[in-house]
Amino acid sequence: MSKVRVARRRVISRLLTFRLAAALLRNQAARKASGVLLSDFDYHLPAELIAQEPLPDRAASRMLVLDRKSATWQDRAFRDFPSYLRPGDCLVLNDSRVFPSRLYGRREHGTGRVEVLLTRPISGDGLTWEALVHPGRKMRTGELIIFSDELSAEILGRCQFGERTVRLRPRGSLFEILDRIGHVPLPPYIRRPDTEADRSRYQTVFARERGSVAAPTAGLHFTPEILDACRAAGAKIAWVTLHVGLGTFQPLRAEKIEEARLHTESFTMPPETDAAIQAASRVVAVGTTSVRAIESEPRKGETSLFIYPGYQFRRTGALLTNFHLPRSSLLVLVCAFAGRELTLAAYRHAVEQRYRFFSYGDCALVL
Repeated sequence: MSKVRVARRRVISRLLTFRLAAALLRNQAARKASGVLLSDFDYHLPAELIAQEPLPDRAASRMLVLDRKSATWQDRAFRDFPSYLRPGDCLVLNDSRVFPSRLYGRREHGTGRVEVLLTRPISGDGLTWEALVHPGRKMRTGELIIFSDELSAEILGRCQFGERTVRLRPRGSLFEILDRIGHVPLPPYIRRPDTEADRSRYQTVFARERGSVAAPTAGLHFTPEILDACRAAGAKIAWVTLHVGLGTFQPLRAEKIEEARLHTESFTMPPETDAAIQAASRVVAVGTTSVRAIESEPRKGETSLFIYPGYQFRRTGALLTNFHLPRSSLLVLVCAFAGRELTLAAYRHAVEQRYRFFSYGDCALVL
């Protein structure tokens, strides 16, 4: 090999080494500047572990129990959950009810199918909504979408993150029409059409207040018998209502965690719930939505609270939650409560042990 070629290879090798070192320095600088990066909350999940159907028995799920003090975990069953409760506990559940918020229609002057997911009402009469529209780029302001003889919608404008503002035009009661023609808003990782069975199974047994476009999924495991067992263990059950919308399930858009922002979601905390929480020796929150509600200022009635590592929890003492998507605000919240290293190590264990993930999947209890 000629001396020229050897010299050239040395130059290329040094250049590559320099570029790698520069990239590492940039990454370290970004971490130092931001404290926490979204890429710190990633993990590998085989697609076959994403639950596509609910179990025949709601309470038959597995439950991974994480102990924050000892930084250990145990494989248990959800039926064991009441045994972890004790007198003086306050068990907080979100009683928001999912409604058939996914609509399929066509453009007034076209034949192509249009999908609209209603996410949040923004007018006093309940007819103007924020919505996700697909294909959104083709839909111009003023266009009309026909869903049925009973319901159409006009595109009024575009929102900050690509959502649309739509004005619904029902011929009759809007929610009665939605019950007839709307679809259960199953998340996109459930790769099948919704069925009639989803209308009951993608709903907690204690759901009361209509308004969510995604289920508060940690509550899906409960049955009336399990709730009775929780009461028998000495826990007081209290209710909050946080209507799940884009603030819960939209992807985070900023790589620096401190720069991420969540959409606003409405919630209600009754005075009796606030009192029960104040009197409790430990508050056990069922689901990340319950955590966001009880950690927010009750009087505001809305929250865009984004909880990430470094947050000081004021009320939450334990957390029951499902397994969450990589790089999601929900996983970030769990890491803030349990610690990132413990959480991600437990998630790797759950993958190895073939737990079922996401909405119709298994759960974790963080003590």
